[in-house]
Amino acid sequence: MTQTQLILDQVVLVKVDATIYGARKKLNKEDLVLADGSKLPPEDLASLGSKRLLDPDRLSVFNRLKKEAERICLRVGTRFLGGFIVPVAAAAQVTTELDRIAGDFAQARAEFLAGYDAAVQDWMVKHPEFAGIIEKAIDSVALVATRLAFDYLVVSVALPEQMPTQEIERLESKIGSLSEQMFHEIAVDANLLVEQSLLGKEQVTRNALRPIKRIRDKLDGLSFLDHRVAPVVATIDDLLGKIPNRGTIEGSLLQEILATAMLLADPDKTRQHGEGLLAAQAPVLENDADVDLGIDVEETVKPEESEPSVLPAYPASVITETAENDPDFTDLFDGIFDDELDSELATDDWALEVLLDNHQSDLQTSHGVEEDHDSNHAADPATVTACGDEEADDSDQDYWF
Repeated sequence: MTQTQLILDQVVLVKVDATIYGARKKLNKEDLVLADGSKLPPEDLASLGSKRLLDPDRLSVFNRLKKEAERICLRVGTRFLGGFIVPVAAAAQVTTELDRIAGDFAQARAEFLAGYDAAVQDWMVKHPEFAGIIEKAIDSVALVATRLAFDYLVVSVALPEQMPTQEIERLESKIGSLSEQMFHEIAVDANLLVEQSLLGKEQVTRNALRPIKRIRDKLDGLSFLDHRVAPVVATIDDLLGKIPNRGTIEGSLLQEILATAMLLADPDKTRQHGEGLLAAQAPVLENDADVDLGIDVEETVKPEESEPSVLPAYPASVITETAENDPDFTDLFDGIFDDELDSELATDDWALEVLLDNHQSDLQTSHGVEEDHDSNHAADPATVTACGDEEADDSDQDYWF
Protein backbone atom coordinates (compact mmCIF):
# COMPACT_ATOMS: atom_id res chain seq x y z
CA MET A 1 0.00 0.00 0.00
CA THR A 2 1.37 3.42 -0.96
CA GLN A 3 1.97 6.26 1.47
CA THR A 4 -0.78 8.22 -0.27
CA GLN A 5 -3.34 5.49 0.37
CA LEU A 6 -2.21 5.19 4.01
CA ILE A 7 -2.97 8.89 4.46
CA LEU A 8 -6.31 8.69 2.66
CA ASP A 9 -7.39 5.79 4.87
CA GLN A 10 -7.07 8.03 7.94
CA VAL A 11 -9.01 11.06 6.69
CA VAL A 12 -12.33 12.17 5.24
CA LEU A 13 -13.08 15.16 3.05
CA VAL A 14 -15.59 17.66 4.45
CA LYS A 15 -17.18 20.04 1.94
CA VAL A 16 -18.99 23.05 3.39
CA ASP A 17 -21.59 24.48 1.00
CA ALA A 18 -22.87 27.88 2.13
CA THR A 19 -24.84 30.05 -0.32
CA ILE A 20 -25.39 33.64 0.81
CA TYR A 21 -27.59 36.18 -0.94
CA GLY A 22 -25.49 39.16 -2.01
CA ALA A 23 -28.28 41.77 -2.15
CA ARG A 24 -26.45 43.51 -4.99
CA LYS A 25 -27.28 44.37 -8.57
CA LYS A 26 -25.22 45.82 -11.38
CA LEU A 27 -25.18 49.60 -11.45
CA ASN A 28 -26.43 50.82 -14.84
CA LYS A 29 -25.77 54.09 -16.61
CA GLU A 30 -29.42 55.12 -16.25
CA ASP A 31 -29.07 54.77 -12.48
CA LEU A 32 -26.71 57.74 -12.44
CA VAL A 33 -27.60 61.40 -12.59
CA LEU A 34 -24.83 63.12 -14.54
CA ALA A 35 -24.14 66.81 -14.82
CA ASP A 36 -24.26 68.43 -18.24
CA GLY A 37 -21.17 67.53 -20.26
CA SER A 38 -20.24 64.60 -18.04
CA LYS A 39 -19.03 61.46 -19.78
CA LEU A 40 -18.67 57.93 -18.48
CA PRO A 41 -15.66 55.83 -19.53
CA PRO A 42 -16.36 52.96 -21.95
CA GLU A 43 -17.11 49.52 -20.48
CA ASP A 44 -13.82 48.05 -21.71
CA LEU A 45 -12.02 50.66 -19.62
CA ALA A 46 -14.03 50.74 -16.41
CA SER A 47 -17.16 49.18 -14.93
CA LEU A 48 -19.78 50.94 -12.87
CA GLY A 49 -19.77 48.41 -10.07
CA SER A 50 -22.89 47.42 -8.12
CA LYS A 51 -25.65 48.86 -5.95
CA ARG A 52 -26.84 47.49 -2.62
CA LEU A 53 -30.49 46.59 -2.27
CA LEU A 54 -30.58 46.55 1.53
CA ASP A 55 -28.44 47.11 4.61
CA PRO A 56 -25.48 44.66 4.43
CA ASP A 57 -25.61 44.24 8.21
CA ARG A 58 -28.80 42.20 7.69
CA LEU A 59 -26.69 39.51 6.02
CA SER A 60 -23.72 39.54 8.42
CA VAL A 61 -25.09 36.62 10.46
CA PHE A 62 -24.84 34.30 7.46
CA ASN A 63 -21.24 35.27 6.72
CA ARG A 64 -20.37 34.77 10.39
CA LEU A 65 -21.85 31.26 10.44
CA LYS A 66 -20.02 30.30 7.25
CA LYS A 67 -16.68 31.44 8.70
CA GLU A 68 -17.40 29.60 11.94
CA ALA A 69 -18.00 26.39 10.00
CA GLU A 70 -14.65 26.82 8.27
CA ARG A 71 -12.88 27.45 11.58
CA ILE A 72 -14.37 24.26 13.04
CA CYS A 73 -12.95 22.23 10.17
CA LEU A 74 -9.57 23.99 10.33
CA ARG A 75 -9.14 23.35 14.04
CA VAL A 76 -8.59 19.66 13.37
CA GLY A 77 -8.09 19.53 9.61
CA THR A 78 -6.47 21.32 6.69
CA ARG A 79 -7.72 22.69 3.36
CA PHE A 80 -7.89 20.31 0.42
CA LEU A 81 -9.68 20.38 -2.97
CA GLY A 82 -12.03 23.17 -1.97
CA GLY A 83 -12.91 21.45 1.30
CA PHE A 84 -11.15 20.22 4.41
CA ILE A 85 -9.26 17.01 5.10
CA VAL A 86 -10.26 15.91 8.62
CA PRO A 87 -8.97 12.89 10.60
CA VAL A 88 -11.51 10.07 10.74
CA ALA A 89 -11.30 10.14 14.54
CA ALA A 90 -12.49 13.77 14.59
CA ALA A 91 -15.19 13.49 11.90
CA ALA A 92 -18.06 12.84 14.32
CA GLN A 93 -17.23 15.89 16.41
CA VAL A 94 -16.94 18.06 13.30
CA THR A 95 -20.29 16.95 11.90
CA THR A 96 -21.97 17.59 15.28
CA GLU A 97 -20.76 21.18 15.20
CA LEU A 98 -21.74 21.62 11.55
CA ASP A 99 -25.24 20.32 12.36
CA ARG A 100 -25.50 23.02 15.02
CA ILE A 101 -24.43 25.69 12.52
CA ALA A 102 -26.94 24.36 9.98
CA GLY A 103 -29.69 24.82 12.58
CA ASP A 104 -28.55 28.36 13.40
CA PHE A 105 -28.38 29.18 9.70
CA ALA A 106 -31.91 27.88 9.08
CA GLN A 107 -33.28 29.97 11.95
CA ALA A 108 -31.50 33.11 10.75
CA ARG A 109 -32.74 32.46 7.21
CA ALA A 110 -36.37 32.21 8.34
CA GLU A 111 -36.09 35.48 10.29
CA PHE A 112 -34.41 37.25 7.37
CA LEU A 113 -37.03 36.16 4.84
CA ALA A 114 -39.84 37.17 7.19
CA GLY A 115 -38.41 40.68 7.46
CA TYR A 116 -37.09 41.00 3.91
CA ASP A 117 -39.76 43.41 2.57
CA ALA A 118 -39.41 45.65 5.60
CA ALA A 119 -35.62 45.66 5.25
CA VAL A 120 -35.86 46.81 1.63
CA GLN A 121 -38.30 49.59 2.58
CA ASP A 122 -36.00 50.75 5.37
CA TRP A 123 -33.12 50.91 2.89
CA MET A 124 -35.11 53.05 0.47
CA VAL A 125 -36.13 55.38 3.30
CA LYS A 126 -32.48 55.73 4.25
CA HIS A 127 -31.59 56.66 0.64
CA PRO A 128 -34.70 58.53 -0.61
CA GLU A 129 -32.92 60.13 -3.59
CA PHE A 130 -32.10 56.70 -4.99
CA ALA A 131 -35.25 54.87 -3.94
CA GLY A 132 -36.25 54.48 -7.57
CA ILE A 133 -33.16 52.59 -8.70
CA ILE A 134 -33.39 50.37 -5.61
CA GLU A 135 -37.05 49.53 -6.19
CA LYS A 136 -36.43 48.59 -9.83
CA ALA A 137 -33.82 46.00 -8.81
CA ILE A 138 -35.61 44.36 -5.87
CA ASP A 139 -35.71 40.54 -5.95
CA SER A 140 -38.75 38.57 -4.83
CA VAL A 141 -38.74 36.76 -1.50
CA ALA A 142 -39.04 33.44 -3.33
CA LEU A 143 -35.88 34.15 -5.34
CA VAL A 144 -33.95 35.28 -2.26
CA ALA A 145 -34.97 32.07 -0.48
CA THR A 146 -33.20 29.99 -3.13
CA ARG A 147 -30.00 31.97 -2.57
CA LEU A 148 -29.74 31.37 1.15
CA ALA A 149 -28.68 27.83 2.06
CA PHE A 150 -26.21 25.91 4.21
CA ASP A 151 -25.20 22.27 3.86
CA TYR A 152 -22.15 20.06 4.11
CA LEU A 153 -20.94 16.74 2.76
CA VAL A 154 -18.53 14.17 4.21
CA VAL A 155 -16.89 11.75 1.77
CA SER A 156 -13.98 9.34 1.72
CA VAL A 157 -11.20 9.81 -0.82
CA ALA A 158 -9.40 6.88 -2.42
CA LEU A 159 -7.10 6.24 -5.35
CA PRO A 160 -9.06 4.77 -8.28
CA GLU A 161 -8.16 1.25 -9.33
CA GLN A 162 -7.99 2.11 -13.02
CA MET A 163 -6.67 5.53 -13.90
CA PRO A 164 -3.89 6.91 -16.10
CA THR A 165 -0.56 7.05 -14.31
CA GLN A 166 -0.32 10.77 -14.91
CA GLU A 167 -3.62 11.41 -13.15
CA ILE A 168 -2.64 9.25 -10.18
CA GLU A 169 0.62 11.18 -9.88
CA ARG A 170 -1.31 14.45 -9.87
CA LEU A 171 -3.51 13.24 -7.02
CA GLU A 172 -0.51 11.94 -5.10
CA SER A 173 1.13 15.33 -5.56
CA LYS A 174 -1.94 17.01 -4.05
CA ILE A 175 -1.88 14.61 -1.10
CA GLY A 176 1.83 15.28 -0.66
CA SER A 177 1.16 19.01 -0.37
CA LEU A 178 -1.15 18.51 2.64
CA SER A 179 1.83 18.71 4.99
CA GLU A 180 2.90 22.06 3.55
CA GLN A 181 -0.64 23.41 3.81
CA MET A 182 -0.90 22.26 7.42
CA PHE A 183 2.34 24.00 8.46
CA HIS A 184 1.19 27.17 6.67
CA GLU A 185 -2.09 27.23 8.59
CA ILE A 186 -0.24 26.64 11.86
CA ALA A 187 2.04 29.57 11.04
CA VAL A 188 -0.93 31.87 10.46
CA ASP A 189 -2.40 31.01 13.87
CA ALA A 190 0.98 31.38 15.58
CA ASN A 191 1.57 34.78 13.97
CA LEU A 192 -1.77 36.01 15.29
CA LEU A 193 -0.87 34.74 18.75
CA VAL A 194 2.48 36.56 18.70
CA GLU A 195 1.07 39.84 17.41
CA GLN A 196 -2.12 39.95 19.45
CA SER A 197 -1.20 38.31 22.75
CA LEU A 198 2.56 38.09 23.29
CA LEU A 199 4.55 40.92 21.74
CA GLY A 200 5.24 43.76 24.17
CA LYS A 201 3.64 41.92 27.11
CA GLU A 202 5.40 41.56 30.44
CA GLN A 203 2.86 39.02 31.64
CA VAL A 204 -0.09 37.09 30.24
CA THR A 205 -2.85 34.89 31.60
CA ARG A 206 -3.31 31.23 30.72
CA ASN A 207 -6.25 32.13 28.48
CA ALA A 208 -3.84 33.88 26.14
CA LEU A 209 -2.24 30.52 25.41
CA ARG A 210 -5.34 28.77 24.12
CA PRO A 211 -4.12 29.13 20.52
CA ILE A 212 -0.98 27.14 21.38
CA LYS A 213 -3.08 24.29 22.76
CA ARG A 214 -5.27 24.33 19.64
CA ILE A 215 -2.13 24.31 17.46
CA ARG A 216 -0.83 21.36 19.45
CA ASP A 217 -4.07 19.41 19.05
CA LYS A 218 -4.23 20.07 15.31
CA LEU A 219 -0.63 18.96 14.78
CA ASP A 220 -1.19 15.85 16.90
CA GLY A 221 -4.31 14.87 14.97
CA LEU A 222 -2.57 15.31 11.60
CA SER A 223 0.82 13.91 12.63
CA PHE A 224 0.51 11.13 10.02
CA LEU A 225 0.95 13.76 7.29
CA ASP A 226 4.59 14.45 8.18
CA HIS A 227 7.14 12.52 10.25
CA ARG A 228 8.52 15.81 11.65
CA VAL A 229 5.29 16.67 13.44
CA ALA A 230 5.60 14.29 16.42
CA PRO A 231 8.75 15.87 17.92
CA VAL A 232 7.24 19.34 17.49
CA VAL A 233 4.16 18.18 19.41
CA ALA A 234 6.46 16.84 22.12
CA THR A 235 8.15 20.24 22.34
CA ILE A 236 4.80 21.95 22.82
CA ASP A 237 3.78 19.35 25.42
CA ASP A 238 6.94 20.07 27.40
CA LEU A 239 6.11 23.78 27.32
CA LEU A 240 2.47 23.32 28.34
CA GLY A 241 3.59 21.10 31.19
CA LYS A 242 5.39 24.08 32.71
CA ILE A 243 2.32 26.34 32.74
CA PRO A 244 1.23 26.99 36.35
CA ASN A 245 -2.27 25.98 37.41
CA ARG A 246 -3.11 29.53 38.42
CA GLY A 247 -1.72 33.03 38.29
CA THR A 248 -0.07 35.04 35.54
CA ILE A 249 2.80 33.92 33.33
CA GLU A 250 5.89 36.11 33.12
CA GLY A 251 9.69 36.14 33.10
CA SER A 252 11.68 33.34 31.50
CA LEU A 253 8.59 31.16 30.99
CA LEU A 254 6.90 33.92 29.00
CA GLN A 255 10.07 34.29 26.91
CA GLU A 256 10.04 30.55 26.19
CA ILE A 257 6.39 30.78 25.14
CA LEU A 258 7.18 33.68 22.82
CA ALA A 259 10.16 31.82 21.35
CA THR A 260 8.04 28.72 20.71
CA ALA A 261 5.27 30.78 19.09
CA MET A 262 7.82 32.52 16.86
CA LEU A 263 9.19 29.13 15.83
CA LEU A 264 5.70 27.89 14.93
CA ALA A 265 5.09 31.12 12.99
CA ASP A 266 7.74 30.08 10.45
CA PRO A 267 6.82 26.87 8.55
CA ASP A 268 10.37 26.20 7.35
CA LYS A 269 11.90 26.57 10.79
CA THR A 270 9.20 24.42 12.35
CA ARG A 271 10.03 21.62 9.90
CA GLN A 272 13.76 22.08 10.52
CA HIS A 273 13.18 21.94 14.27
CA GLY A 274 11.30 18.64 13.96
CA GLU A 275 14.00 17.27 11.65
CA GLY A 276 16.70 18.28 14.12
CA LEU A 277 14.96 16.58 17.02
CA LEU A 278 14.60 13.40 14.98
CA ALA A 279 18.28 13.54 14.07
CA ALA A 280 19.14 13.82 17.78
CA GLN A 281 17.30 10.56 18.41
CA ALA A 282 19.13 8.74 15.60
CA PRO A 283 22.20 7.68 17.67
CA VAL A 284 19.91 6.09 20.27
CA LEU A 285 18.05 4.16 17.60
CA GLU A 286 21.32 2.98 16.07
CA ASN A 287 22.60 1.78 19.44
CA ASP A 288 19.45 -0.30 19.85
CA ALA A 289 20.34 -2.29 16.72
CA ASP A 290 22.68 -5.09 17.86
CA VAL A 291 23.46 -6.10 14.31
CA ASP A 292 24.93 -2.67 13.49
CA LEU A 293 27.27 -2.64 16.50
CA GLY A 294 28.19 -6.27 16.33
CA ILE A 295 27.66 -6.65 20.10
CA ASP A 296 25.72 -9.37 21.82
CA VAL A 297 23.99 -7.60 24.71
CA GLU A 298 23.28 -10.83 26.55
CA GLU A 299 27.01 -11.65 26.57
CA THR A 300 28.12 -8.13 27.51
CA VAL A 301 25.75 -7.70 30.44
CA LYS A 302 24.71 -10.74 32.42
CA PRO A 303 21.08 -10.89 33.53
CA GLU A 304 21.92 -10.96 37.24
CA GLU A 305 24.25 -7.95 36.87
CA SER A 306 21.98 -5.78 34.73
CA GLU A 307 20.00 -2.92 36.20
CA PRO A 308 16.97 -1.06 34.79
CA SER A 309 18.14 1.47 32.25
CA VAL A 310 16.60 3.45 29.42
CA LEU A 311 19.51 2.71 27.09
CA PRO A 312 21.18 -0.70 26.56
CA ALA A 313 24.39 -1.11 28.53
CA TYR A 314 26.81 -0.72 25.66
CA PRO A 315 30.45 0.25 26.19
CA ALA A 316 30.84 3.94 26.98
CA SER A 317 33.43 4.38 24.26
CA VAL A 318 30.97 3.24 21.60
CA ILE A 319 28.24 5.64 22.76
CA THR A 320 30.66 8.56 23.14
CA GLU A 321 32.16 8.03 19.72
CA THR A 322 28.73 7.80 18.13
CA ALA A 323 27.56 11.08 19.67
CA GLU A 324 30.78 12.96 18.92
CA ASN A 325 30.94 11.88 15.31
CA ASP A 326 27.29 12.60 14.50
CA PRO A 327 26.98 16.16 13.13
CA ASP A 328 23.19 15.98 13.37
CA PHE A 329 23.43 15.52 17.14
CA THR A 330 26.07 18.11 17.91
CA ASP A 331 24.54 20.73 15.60
CA LEU A 332 20.92 20.06 16.59
CA PHE A 333 19.81 23.65 16.69
CA ASP A 334 22.43 25.21 14.36
CA GLY A 335 20.80 27.34 11.69
CA ILE A 336 17.14 26.68 12.50
CA PHE A 337 16.62 30.36 13.17
CA ASP A 338 18.74 31.74 10.31
CA ASP A 339 16.97 34.39 8.24
CA GLU A 340 17.92 36.17 5.07
CA LEU A 341 16.69 39.53 6.38
CA ASP A 342 19.28 41.26 8.56
CA SER A 343 16.58 43.16 10.41
CA GLU A 344 15.29 39.91 11.96
CA LEU A 345 18.63 38.41 12.99
CA ALA A 346 18.56 39.78 16.52
CA THR A 347 15.04 38.47 17.17
CA ASP A 348 15.79 35.02 15.72
CA ASP A 349 19.00 34.71 17.76
CA TRP A 350 17.10 35.55 20.93
CA ALA A 351 14.39 32.97 20.24
CA LEU A 352 17.05 30.36 19.45
CA GLU A 353 18.90 31.10 22.68
CA VAL A 354 15.76 30.64 24.76
CA LEU A 355 14.89 27.29 23.17
CA LEU A 356 18.51 26.10 23.19
CA ASP A 357 19.01 26.93 26.87
CA ASN A 358 15.80 25.12 27.74
CA HIS A 359 16.71 22.08 25.61
CA GLN A 360 20.21 21.75 27.04
CA SER A 361 18.93 22.17 30.59
CA ASP A 362 16.42 19.38 30.10
CA LEU A 363 19.09 17.11 28.63
CA GLN A 364 21.43 17.69 31.60
CA THR A 365 18.80 17.04 34.26
CA SER A 366 16.95 14.06 32.82
CA HIS A 367 18.51 12.94 29.55
CA GLY A 368 17.69 9.28 29.85
CA VAL A 369 14.18 9.72 31.25
CA GLU A 370 13.17 12.23 28.58
CA GLU A 371 14.38 10.03 25.77
CA ASP A 372 12.19 7.26 27.16
CA HIS A 373 9.26 9.63 27.48
CA ASP A 374 9.68 10.96 23.91
CA SER A 375 9.82 7.49 22.45
CA ASN A 376 6.68 6.44 24.32
CA HIS A 377 4.91 9.59 23.23
CA ALA A 378 5.75 9.06 19.59
CA ALA A 379 4.36 5.56 19.82
CA ASP A 380 1.03 6.67 21.28
CA PRO A 381 -1.89 6.84 18.84
CA ALA A 382 -2.84 10.34 17.68
CA THR A 383 -5.33 12.03 19.96
CA VAL A 384 -7.56 14.75 18.48
CA THR A 385 -9.29 17.19 20.77
CA ALA A 386 -12.95 17.60 19.93
CA CYS A 387 -13.52 20.79 18.02
CA GLY A 388 -16.11 23.33 18.97
CA ASP A 389 -16.96 26.99 19.11
CA GLU A 390 -15.37 29.61 21.34
CA GLU A 391 -17.80 28.90 24.15
CA ALA A 392 -16.65 25.30 24.27
CA ASP A 393 -13.11 26.49 24.99
CA ASP A 394 -14.33 27.73 28.37
CA SER A 395 -15.38 24.25 29.44
CA ASP A 396 -13.51 21.89 31.74
CA GLN A 397 -11.90 20.24 28.71
CA ASP A 398 -9.13 22.84 28.73
CA TYR A 399 -7.97 21.54 32.08
CA TRP A 400 -4.73 23.49 32.29
CA PHE A 401 -6.39 26.78 31.59
